[in-house]
Amino acid sequence: MMHAENAERELGSEGWCKPWSGSNNGNCVEAKRLEEGRIALRQSTDPLGPALIFPSTEISHFIAAAKSGLADFLIN
Repeated sequence: MMHAENAERELGSEGWCKPWSGSNNGNCVEAKRLEEGRIALRQSTDPLGPALIFPSTEISHFIAAAKSGLADFLIN
């Protein structure tokens, strides 16, 4: 995992999407695909704040684990 101190300045303002937005008043996680398949995640309400950058393999493992229920403890 890497870290971008200022997501918008270091990673740009284009290409961010909110795949998990819903009825939470715009307070959600934004994701952006970077070169080499890396994925950046940031808080939508703080685009100038930090972003976490993960290799695609780590994101794939996290998504698979979440789908199988291993992350349910985060919401229960």
